[in-house]
Amino acid sequence: METVSEVLNDANAKIQKSFDALKQQFAGLRTGKANPAMVDQIKVDYYGCPTPIKNLGTISTPEARQIKITPFDPTVLAEMNKAILAANLGVTPQTDGKVLRITVPELNEERRKEIVKVAKTQAEAQKVAMRNVRRDANDAAKKLEKDKKISEDDLKSALDKIQKATDAGIAKIDAELKAKESEVMAV
Repeated sequence: METVSEVLNDANAKIQKSFDALKQQFAGLRTGKANPAMVDQIKVDYYGCPTPIKNLGTISTPEARQIKITPFDPTVLAEMNKAILAANLGVTPQTDGKVLRITVPELNEERRKEIVKVAKTQAEAQKVAMRNVRRDANDAAKKLEKDKKISEDDLKSALDKIQKATDAGIAKIDAELKAKESEVMAV
């Protein structure tokens, strides 16, 4: 990287990717309501190839506590059933030969606390990723200064901007975690 702005743009893009990854992970966490994202990332063995379940059928939520999966190829229904059970979501799918229905049970207090703990672990992992981005960006900026491409003042300014971007990313993660926590703990 040749300029401070390139370093900052790269760092900001990576921080945003970490936040987006966290939101995707949170979407897969089970709350009390049915959410198609709960099953989106489940891989089904489709003719020997692990394929995401969302590529094999239509996923919908006809009711607040039910997920309905209509496969494009009905022969894959049994494999979908096995994959959902293997994913250990705490749900049991039912099939009528054409569609797969998953009824999401009400969460008990203990399970809610476990889900919050998982959410906190995922959030902390993304915070660590953001701190690693900060470290890499700081190193890149220091290298620019060492190579005499920027002045000491520019380095100090760049380090401050990198820190502010990291702080803003971590604040977004904390806000998202708090929102997910209140959503999970709501009865």
